[in-house]
Amino acid sequence: MAVVEQMPISEADIAAFERDGVVVIRQVFTEWMEPLREGVRRLMADPGPMERSVVPADGSAPFFQDLCNWQRIPEFSDFVLHSPAGALAARLMRSRSARFFHDHVLVKQPGGSTVTPWHQDQPYYCVEGRQSVSFWTPLDPVARSVVMECVRGSHRWGQDFRPMRFDGTRLYENDNYAALPDIDAARDQFDIAGWDMAPGDVIAFNFRTVHGAPGNRSPVARRVFSARWVGDDAVYADRGGKGSPPIKGLSMRDGDPFDDPMFPVVWREGAQAA
Repeated sequence: MAVVEQMPISEADIAAFERDGVVVIRQVFTEWMEPLREGVRRLMADPGPMERSVVPADGSAPFFQDLCNWQRIPEFSDFVLHSPAGALAARLMRSRSARFFHDHVLVKQPGGSTVTPWHQDQPYYCVEGRQSVSFWTPLDPVARSVVMECVRGSHRWGQDFRPMRFDGTRLYENDNYAALPDIDAARDQFDIAGWDMAPGDVIAFNFRTVHGAPGNRSPVARRVFSARWVGDDAVYADRGGKGSPPIKGLSMRDGDPFDDPMFPVVWREGAQAA
């Protein structure tokens, strides 16, 4: 279980996260940058079974993605179990515990044209609950022009939108989700947040916050380690055997407490480090 540390966030940060569904926290994971870079190097040399890179039709650099590798990449395991991430997640969620959901590595090489379309994460996932947070942690400097953007307040729109694949097809056939509004066609009508980011900074956002990212037009790689967390109110959501990531072998039923050894409680209020 992660060591309880003094968190570099204020009550104002937590209030902003609750209000906006997104907040940036500076230099919280600085000492973990080199281990995570080494973990990404290992992963790209030996991708996992959920690797799903996108190869642009224009011949530009592929967009490397891989999920759910924290148990086989030691640097990722160390970060999940021993970094301040669990305690930070619990504070932001106002939860008595922080349960790790999964990891996601996203690497956009210089010149890569792949755009990450606007979407919410929540309808892709096999978990439901009000308490959730995803940490988008860049391992390289990221300019505002190529950073992930979030629509402030979109987690409070009261609606889940249709999950789509990168090829433009629906994740779930014949679903009854509404289509997401065309954010790019009316950017001035939305409160879109984005920042210049340095290694060690983190964007923390709710699973229902609408977000997306442009291609990498910069001359440097955009390597990101994303860690997803849930809180006390998490329950299992049966998506009919689908979902992303496509996690298999779970015995929970729809609506059950989200409690499985695959998703460990890393931090708990009042607990000492294991």
